[in-house]
Amino acid sequence: MATLHVRNVPDELYERIRRRAAQQNRSLSAEVVAILDQVTQRDPEAESALFERIRRRRRRIEEGTGGLLSSVELLREDRAR
Repeated sequence: MATLHVRNVPDELYERIRRRAAQQNRSLSAEVVAILDQVTQRDPEAESALFERIRRRRRRIEEGTGGLLSSVELLREDRAR
């Protein structure tokens, strides 16, 4: 297994990771590996698509052109993904 050394970690970030590790009953190293694993598995395209759907819904609400979608419209939109 590879070893990764990280230098110049800001004190505040270190403390947040240390507290998170304690809450998860993990060592600091195990918590950093879990965080890196979680972040690197994200799909940027899926996240972009999600944010775009949120923006479209927000625009509809702000423009007053439809406000909240009906359940039928929401189901159609969900099935179209």
